[in-house]
Amino acid sequence: MRRKILVTAFIGIAMFSVVGRAQDESDVVKVDSSIVVMNATIRDAKNKPVSGLTQKDFKILEDGVQQPIVLFKAQDTPFAAVILIDTSGSMSERISIARSAAINFLDGLRADDVAAIYRFDSKIDLVQEFSNSRDVADKIFDLKARGMTVLYDAIQKATKELKTRTEQRKAVVVISDGADTFSGASADKTLKLALADGVTIYTVDMSTLGENFAARRQNQGVLRNFAEKTGGIFISTEDGIALRDALKNIVNEMRNQYTLAFEPANSKRDGKWHDLELRVAKPDLVIRTRQGYHAPKAQR
Repeated sequence: MRRKILVTAFIGIAMFSVVGRAQDESDVVKVDSSIVVMNATIRDAKNKPVSGLTQKDFKILEDGVQQPIVLFKAQDTPFAAVILIDTSGSMSERISIARSAAINFLDGLRADDVAAIYRFDSKIDLVQEFSNSRDVADKIFDLKARGMTVLYDAIQKATKELKTRTEQRKAVVVISDGADTFSGASADKTLKLALADGVTIYTVDMSTLGENFAARRQNQGVLRNFAEKTGGIFISTEDGIALRDALKNIVNEMRNQYTLAFEPANSKRDGKWHDLELRVAKPDLVIRTRQGYHAPKAQR
C-alpha cells in the first residue's frame, strides 16, 4: 500500500492526514484526526545535545495520562523561524549588535530551513521574507532606533505568519530589552496564541545593567515566561555582549531537536488547558518542550 502523509498546522493542534490506496489503486481510505506536535530539546549533564534516541525512548503524558505517539522524527527535520528585532528608542545603542546576531542566525540555516526577519518599535515592519538564503536583505542595514515598543503585537504577528508554514518546527526568536510599552495585545493572550499554534519562543534579553533594577527584572520575567512555557530558552546577554553566540546556539539547537506528536484524548474540544509532560527512558537528561496546550473550543 502506498501512503502519503501530510502534516500542516491548525490552531496549535496539527491536522494529520493519511491517504492510502489499495494495490489496485481503486479504493481510497482517508483518516483525518487532530494531533498535538511537541518539539523537544534533549541535553545531557554537560549541556550537549543528545542524539540517537528512538521513539521507544519517549513517553508523552497529557494531564498525567500516557498517550500513544503517532509521529516521531529525529534531528534533521526542517524548521521555520521568525527573528524579531526590537528597534524601539530604548535599543538605540544596540541595533548594530542585534543586526549582526540576526545575520549569524541566517548563517546556520540548512537548505530546507527558512527564516524571516521583522523589526518592531511603535509598529511592525517586514525586513526579509521567509527564505533559506544566508544573504541578508539590504533593508537590515537601515535599521534605526525610534518610538515605542509593541513586543506582544510583534510576537503575535510572527506566530500568525508561522501558522501558514508547513514546517513542523516553528520558532520565534525575540531580540529585545523586554519592555513592552505600546502593544494592543497582552502578554497572556500572546502566550496562549503561541501555545495554540505550537510555536517555540526563544527570547534574548538585551537590557542594560544600568537600567532600573525592578523594571529590568520584571521585563526579564516576561521574556523568561514566554520561553519556558513554549519550550524555548531565555538568554540574558548582559547588554548584548554575548548576543552573536546566543543566536548561533539557538539555530544549532533547532537543528538538534526531536519532533513528536500524539492524538489527544480530548476529542470533545473543551477549550481548556491541558498539561503536557515528556519523559525519556535515560537518566540525567534535561528535557525542554512545550508545557501544555489549549484545546480548541467546539463551535456552537
